[in-house]
Amino acid sequence: MPLLRIGISIGDPGGIGPEITIKALASKKSLPPAHYIIFGSSSIITEEQKKLGLDLEVAPFKNKKHSPKPSVFIWNTSPLPSAASKGYPSAANGQASFQFFKEAVIQAQNGTIQAVVTAPISKTSWKMAGLSWSGHTDFLSHFYPQAIMSFWSERLKVALFSHHLPLNEALKKVKKTNLSKFFIQLDQSVKKIKSEQFNFLVAGLNPHAGENGLLGSEEQIEIIPAVRRAQKEGVNIEGPYPPDVIFRLALDCPQKIVIALYHDQGLIPFKLLSFQEGVNLTLGLPFIRTSPDHGTAFDIAGQGKANPLSMVKAIQLAASLSPSL
Repeated sequence: MPLLRIGISIGDPGGIGPEITIKALASKKSLPPAHYIIFGSSSIITEEQKKLGLDLEVAPFKNKKHSPKPSVFIWNTSPLPSAASKGYPSAANGQASFQFFKEAVIQAQNGTIQAVVTAPISKTSWKMAGLSWSGHTDFLSHFYPQAIMSFWSERLKVALFSHHLPLNEALKKVKKTNLSKFFIQLDQSVKKIKSEQFNFLVAGLNPHAGENGLLGSEEQIEIIPAVRRAQKEGVNIEGPYPPDVIFRLALDCPQKIVIALYHDQGLIPFKLLSFQEGVNLTLGLPFIRTSPDHGTAFDIAGQGKANPLSMVKAIQLAASLSPSL
């Protein structure tokens, strides 16, 4: 049986992306057998290997039939950065990380690879490079409007109704039409990659989920009608639940997914619980895309201190969700 081809974009060269990529790929016993294609720069990878003292065999990628032996390849993108400044955002690194990611997406769309795993990028670096997208998911959503940001770990799963928006803008999106459409799309997206039956738990917006209108009206006017409409469409969904207890209801329940209504509502509990091993999974794409749930960590970049566990988990999840060849 042919091995999966999993692409890995190395993220911002000034952050810990190259480091955790090399460390993860070097921990071969932790990874499923596959062909791993690094989208980046051979000079950056070679330099990182020397710093870390890790001997990882990396061959140039050629789009032809490969041996059944798991291998690691490099796909040099163009244009390549002349040098990777470490520890801070820069326009050059922003442009480079975007090119790495964009090429990986193109090859996933072409079927060259079955999944994309993305090391962290810097939104500041992208902005400095003149890019209009605020991150990986924002870029993907321009081509796949149904893209949904979710976070998975062994102990908790969370899907975000809205993600990288200022809070006042996120709250304006909490409308029954938007919500019901999202609930149905989320259900359809999960069913495409997992055969199990999931139960979605919707978080309320206000304290105590509004307490029957005493602490806010959004639950009564917007959220409950949206939940009921999704239920009529066959979605296994409940809520809204008080935001301060909903995550306890889903904790250690693999078939439950919390729907958080804005970024921090979902990410604060998730990262508190699963920061080292959590995975960002983009749902609603024609291919699998995962990422570590942390950022570039400029403060420790180049020091060899970065923990690759979240990257390992991202690779493992990407492989487990990818259809067999």
